[in-house]
Amino acid sequence: MNKSIHQFTINNLKGEAVSLKDFEGKVLLIVNTASKCGFTPQLEAMENLHNDYKDKGFSVLGIPSNDFGGQEPLEGDAIQEFCQVNYGVSFPMFEKMHVKGKNASELYQFLSSKKANGRVNSSPKWNFHKYLVNKEGEVIDYFLTLTSPSASKVKRAIEKLL
Repeated sequence: MNKSIHQFTINNLKGEAVSLKDFEGKVLLIVNTASKCGFTPQLEAMENLHNDYKDKGFSVLGIPSNDFGGQEPLEGDAIQEFCQVNYGVSFPMFEKMHVKGKNASELYQFLSSKKANGRVNSSPKWNFHKYLVNKEGEVIDYFLTLTSPSASKVKRAIEKLL
């Protein structure tokens, strides 16, 4: 069984298919985002993290979701505009998807199931749940919503993989 996220293709905010194989060789932090959440200011910390490490082979991937409290009412270009205007987001953002339960996207079913990914068994309990993925596309760790992307333990974990 393939234990890599590189097997998945997801749509960007313009509806264009993006193969996660395009991110092979990069360390990733995959985060389910929402524009109307108390944790939305984490977008700024995610952007800073992205900028700090992008030249070393790192990227944040933002995946909007409306699964928690209807906190992502925006779609497509409106999500991109909100993220750029309010938080200067330059990292890749993707189409809204379900991240929990029986309707979870294939990517999130993989990310949250140890049986599928071989290592991590944690589905998002709220917005801004973070998955750390190594250069081979393997899920290595996760960080709960309350853990800021700027937390030293997040930075240390990324640096270890770069």
